Amino acid sequence: MKIAIVTDWLTVYAGAERVIEQMIVCFPEADIFAVADFLPKDQRAFLQGKTVNTSMIQHLPFAKRYYRYYLSLMPLAIEQLDLSAYDLILSSSHAVAKGVITGPHQQHICYMHSPMRYAWDLQSQYLQESHLEHGVRSWITRYLLHRLRLWDVASAARVDHFLCNSRYIAQRIKKVYRRDATVIYPPVNIENQENNTAAFLPTKRDFYITASRLVPYKKISLIIEAFKQMPDKHLIVIGDGPDMSRIKQNKAQNIDILGYQPTPVLKNYLSQARAFVFAAIEDFGITLVEALACGTPVIAFSQGGASEIVKDIRQHGDKGTGILYQQQQASAIIDAVKYFETCSFSPSLCKESTQLFSINAFKHQLKEFVANVATP
Repeated sequence: MKIAIVTDWLTVYAGAERVIEQMIVCFPEADIFAVADFLPKDQRAFLQGKTVNTSMIQHLPFAKRYYRYYLSLMPLAIEQLDLSAYDLILSSSHAVAKGVITGPHQQHICYMHSPMRYAWDLQSQYLQESHLEHGVRSWITRYLLHRLRLWDVASAARVDHFLCNSRYIAQRIKKVYRRDATVIYPPVNIENQENNTAAFLPTKRDFYITASRLVPYKKISLIIEAFKQMPDKHLIVIGDGPDMSRIKQNKAQNIDILGYQPTPVLKNYLSQARAFVFAAIEDFGITLVEALACGTPVIAFSQGGASEIVKDIRQHGDKGTGILYQQQQASAIIDAVKYFETCSFSPSLCKESTQLFSINAFKHQLKEFVANVATP
């Protein structure tokens, strides 16, 4: 079969790009398509030298910096990509990639990271964070998001099979598109920990850690608020983003803000921490898996992908890999940390629990799914 891999846009090597990377490994003969490609040279290795075929968005004024401002044009742009020569289309979509136009003799399998949150259940939060709650600009944005929702539902009918990264996202796909989806957990690089003795059987130090991009929905400020009320407990925060200045202003003496750190440094801290603390509702939660792969238990809010990654010790006993708290509040984090300190966790068991989310598991399941549904 002739195969095309389609993604939304390529600007940074992150979670969605890890999926594209393994799709290319599984199907090295595939051609790559995207709305736009502005990946830096030092992050392009995962494309294996392939040329990315892009849309008209690539050539619009200031698109490299402000490509998101062209969101209202992206449905039109994705529909102009000519995929008529391909037998199988694999799309990796969190925005518009699933909307490519295909013919009756083509198979379209979409790996859906999430329906567009800013157009659906997080519209109010998006408008608030963008300071678009009132005024003419607010109503223009609301109208554009309304039109985007209509297109989003209509274009879902073009997909033959939906895959997704968690049961949580499968529920969202069912809610938004009224379609079933097969869960294939995303590929997490846990293999590079195999030869790291410190990661497999770490020597724990007396600190907790959280790590993510510093944006409002990650709820890092909530974790900081909780630890400000526990001055005897040390918290390390790794990450950077728009919320950095506000978070620094609110920190206390028992909290260290380290900013962005390279992956080896991050994993060293993950290996030595008593626990990884998480407060966001994530579609999946790659960092949670990375923490467990370093032998470190997780304290996380129970909604989203965390409930599929972390085994609460209160339900799983000596097979537990962390604590899941039920309310997105500082008091709930405090109670979870206090309960955590009464428990004992096995670093080797934490690591073993991540095999379900490995790169090899993803590749095997993806190739098996394609073999079962795609016909020459």
